[in-house]
Amino acid sequence: MKHVSVLLPHYVNLAGLENARQGLLETNEFLKTQGKSPIFNIEIVGILPEIHVNNGQYAIKADKLLHEINTTDIVIIPPIQNNIAEALQLNHEFYPWINAQHQAGAQIVSLCLGAFLLASTGLLNGRDCVTHWRASEPFKQLFPKVNLLSDKIMTDEDGIYTGGGAFSSANLILYVIEKMVDREAAIYCSKIFQIDAGRTSQSPFIIFKAQKNHADTDVKTAQTFIEKNYMDKIIVDDLCDLLGIGRRTFERRFKKATANTILEYTQRIRVEAAKKQLELGVKTVNEIMFDVGYSDTKAFRATFKKITGLSPIEYKNKYNKVLVN
Repeated sequence: MKHVSVLLPHYVNLAGLENARQGLLETNEFLKTQGKSPIFNIEIVGILPEIHVNNGQYAIKADKLLHEINTTDIVIIPPIQNNIAEALQLNHEFYPWINAQHQAGAQIVSLCLGAFLLASTGLLNGRDCVTHWRASEPFKQLFPKVNLLSDKIMTDEDGIYTGGGAFSSANLILYVIEKMVDREAAIYCSKIFQIDAGRTSQSPFIIFKAQKNHADTDVKTAQTFIEKNYMDKIIVDDLCDLLGIGRRTFERRFKKATANTILEYTQRIRVEAAKKQLELGVKTVNEIMFDVGYSDTKAFRATFKKITGLSPIEYKNKYNKVLVN
């Protein structure tokens, strides 16, 4: 039997913790129906005996305290919420323990914003990682040595697993079940919890927010210009003339400030505008294509799919607000 330590950190997201626990418990129940022994011995492990969440509305009790667990097979780090900086400080006692467990051979699984706690151990330095797309920028700032893959659902590298945001972390739990038990158990759990086991990307859910959390005022001026004129042809040399900056210097500064080239930024602004119109479900794909500054159907569809993971018509069918009788 595999011992599973589900951590109980300060500012824990109760839903994320319980999703993971219930997934593994359901796996045990499935194995019983097959005449097999349960495989997971699941315990909630905390620094304190009890944690209160959601302004004291819920109390979660630990089965064991951290110092009582010498060895474990699987460590699950659930999402945290609220003040990330404070959460990282309050949960510092977990970091050396997680490191020690990994060195002893334990598998480490972080869910959603649990990646912030895992990254604080240093175990993610030089490795791929995912977290909720909304937290990408603060994560990159705090952990520049980690290779954050903003659009992926999960990663699996040397016994360390990370899962994407919110409820999509359930996909990682299914993956862990399939890897540590078998595919039949994972499929069963996907049906019980009604989880689409085939998802591999967060891209369709990402809402692009203009990346202005930087101090380069010239780049911010260019960003504002692009956001107001994305439906027109954006010429980089014109932007450079507007700002009085050489092209090579400007392109370098833009990339450094926004993590996108000027072309990539323009594409993301246009695609975000297209997504909003597709969600309304009123205009055709071609009408929207022209509205957001594209005249080439092939180029529009290719760019849209590259950014969202879906074709424009697939996105419209999935998210449009017009009800079809």
